[in-house]
Amino acid sequence: MKKPSLYSFGLETVNTRFLLIGIIFVAFNLRPAITSVGPLLTFIRDDIGISNTLAGFITTLPLIAFAILSPIAPKIAHKIGKERTVFIALLILGLGIFIRSTEMIFLLFFGTAFIGVGIALCNVLLPGIVKENFPKKVGLMTGFYTVAMALWAGIAPGISVPLSENLKLGWQKSLTVWLILVIIAIVVWLPQLKRNSKSTKATVNILRPKSSLLQSPIAWQVSIFMGLQSCIYFCSITWLPDMLYSHGVSVSTAGWMVSLLQFSGLPANFLVPVLADKLPNQKGLSILIGAFCMTGLSGLLLSGNLLVLTLCIIMLGSSTGAAISLALTLIGLRAANAEQAANLSGMSQSIGYLLAAIGPFSLGFLFDLYHTWTLPIILLIILTVIMTIAGVGAGRSQYVSQEPIRSSQLNY
Repeated sequence: MKKPSLYSFGLETVNTRFLLIGIIFVAFNLRPAITSVGPLLTFIRDDIGISNTLAGFITTLPLIAFAILSPIAPKIAHKIGKERTVFIALLILGLGIFIRSTEMIFLLFFGTAFIGVGIALCNVLLPGIVKENFPKKVGLMTGFYTVAMALWAGIAPGISVPLSENLKLGWQKSLTVWLILVIIAIVVWLPQLKRNSKSTKATVNILRPKSSLLQSPIAWQVSIFMGLQSCIYFCSITWLPDMLYSHGVSVSTAGWMVSLLQFSGLPANFLVPVLADKLPNQKGLSILIGAFCMTGLSGLLLSGNLLVLTLCIIMLGSSTGAAISLALTLIGLRAANAEQAANLSGMSQSIGYLLAAIGPFSLGFLFDLYHTWTLPIILLIILTVIMTIAGVGAGRSQYVSQEPIRSSQLNY
């Protein structure tokens, strides 16, 4: 049996290998600056004297920045190049982490907004960079960087409190630690500035007004799928501890359950994009993800048994991990070229993170209103059904624009 080589992964040159490493290190930084905040919110609130509502806004603000910046990111990349834009985004992210680690309320929120801007630019541009440089390995390469993203998303909340309390760093320095990871990514990304690719006139012309993404049903289905899976994920990591408390689970156990939710999605993060790339369409994957998600949520609704709750959390974590990987893969598969992928990424992530920002607030409001998690969980199940329907539509094997695209127009 022939062993796979770097060539079989599309890594024929040193440049493409460095690019993949760069993409992975950028992905390392797409979640820790956000997920590390949750466990420290109590310390931040008590230290600087802000309300619970304002403290919660610290985690919501980056999502709002994602929604606002996502449609703009492809335009910035068109002007100065994708690789240079990612480099600038990392600088903004690092600056935001540095500014945020202060006891001044204004700088805390100002730095948090900067973090959202930096991550938003990288979020949008990575699918286009993958599509441009690895057009025949979109699923595999998406799998690599979604695993990298999910890995540190899970590690960050787990070590935030130990860094703050056990190592006596305090919440400020605990949050500043993530600047180290950003600096490493900046250094690793430096070689990509030499290849800084700008969109050509030919690729821009592919998206003519008559083939606008806003007029494409598949573009909307990809966007709705991206949006609802983001909403379900952020609602889960925000409110899962409180849902578990309602079943009598201890605070410490609930914290570990959040880590379990994150890490149980890692296998799906890698496998789903690879499968999606090989299958003739992705309808079946969407249905399977929806079934796992509904089963996991139903368990949170119906059972108080710790073993059952654990199994349901694993199913929910697997489904949310699979969903984000499939959503990012669909952006590449439904786009004819890198330029189209960047624009579809901007549209879908703008809608996605707007829903993600609204979701946790809405669930909290329903809980405050009815003092039970039953209605919020039922709402998540309904959203899962809609997400699955959108995923089936987005899984059809066709581009967002049905206009024929000549090979000379493609940007790879």
